[in-house]
Amino acid sequence: MAKKSFKGIVTSDKMDKTIVVKVNRIKVHPIYKKRYRVSKKYKIHDPKNEAKINDQVIFEECRPLSKDKKWRLIEIKK
Repeated sequence: MAKKSFKGIVTSDKMDKTIVVKVNRIKVHPIYKKRYRVSKKYKIHDPKNEAKINDQVIFEECRPLSKDKKWRLIEIKK
């Protein structure tokens, strides 16, 4: 089974070895067919504390590392 991966923007890097990433996506309403934007925040494991606020990052799912962290940082795109 393939691992899920997303691209998002770092909104917080204040925790140790953890960043918060906001992922925006566009959904379509099932009845009215109008497009609208939804966003979700994910806590990502960043072992070297490399990512900073406003960096664009790619991350994928992994085993649970804590109560909220189930994602691992793959790449930082400035």
